[in-house]
Amino acid sequence: MRRSPTRDFLVGCFVLVGLAAVAYLSLSVGGVSYTGPKGLKLFADFDEIGGLKPRAPVVVSGVKVGEIESIDLADDYRARVHLNLDPTLKLSTDTSASIVTSGVLGDRYVSLQPGADTQTLASGDQIEFVESAVILERLIGKLIHNTDVGKGDAK
Repeated sequence: MRRSPTRDFLVGCFVLVGLAAVAYLSLSVGGVSYTGPKGLKLFADFDEIGGLKPRAPVVVSGVKVGEIESIDLADDYRARVHLNLDPTLKLSTDTSASIVTSGVLGDRYVSLQPGADTQTLASGDQIEFVESAVILERLIGKLIHNTDVGKGDAK
């Protein structure tokens, strides 16, 4: 039985296209991008990050404008979060950053709320107004252990 060289060539091309598609999907699902640094690098110090991870999104009004580059410990033992944002973004100096959760049990991300100041943040600046993550276990613990507070203060 003779094999057709054209058919072998087409099968080889099909296999190569399939491997390229699998490689592309693997890289895109893994979050690897070749766009390079975005340009606007800011940082914010939080008391509690509550499971926030590098490469988590940074959003403004629900629109992704960047991602978390890294998280480390600052000199004052607070969590320093380095943000890598879109360079065309013009954030005022009174912008606030808060760590929020997508859904009840979802992943954490940083949400930015632009302020009204006329001066803008430059690359390397710090976001001064921050709101740390809310830890559900701590809230439940406070609710359980503080139920007796105020019972003797009836007015």
